[in-house]
Formats: sequence, structure tokens, C-alpha cells
Amino acid sequence: MNDYTLALLALLVALISLGMAAAIAIKHFLCKNQASARQRTWLALAIATLLLALQQAYALELALKTGLYDLPQSLLAGFSGLCLAIVCASLRQPTD
Repeated sequence: MNDYTLALLALLVALISLGMAAAIAIKHFLCKNQASARQRTWLALAIATLLLALQQAYALELALKTGLYDLPQSLLAGFSGLCLAIVCASLRQPTD
């Protein structure tokens, strides 16, 4: 596996995991049986993850269309996206 393929894979992992984190945050924002401060926190997290996912999508598009990529940045994006998705999944509490 060369650097280009690894960078594309890392960006794809980042995009998918950030999308999952945003979906979790939006789902919990829409729950009505919680405090308003917690609801605003979920909204802020949803907006932030959607913006990060958009940035990763642009980086992936740039790498696919032009061949320009940055392997360390791509690996960092993939790792941070996975970490954010794990944090969002662990923050959710069962709703009764």
C-alpha cells in the first residue's frame, strides 16, 4: 500500500467516523427529555462535527481529483475522527 492509498483510506475513515459522530449528536439534540444546556451542547457538537466532516470531504475530493495529499494530515484526521466518534458514542446515555 503506497502513501497515496493510505492517505485516501485515512480521509475516508475520518469522513465516515465524523458522519457517525454528527448523526449521534443530532439524534441526542432532537431528544426532548433533557436539560436545555445539554441540548445546546449536543447542538454545538453536531455543528462542529459536520464542519469537520465537510473539511475532510474537501480534502478527500482534492486528493482524488488532483492527486495532492498530505499523509501526516490525513492520518491525523482519520485518528481524530475515530476518537471523536468513540467519544460521542460513549457520551450517549440510554433515553427512557
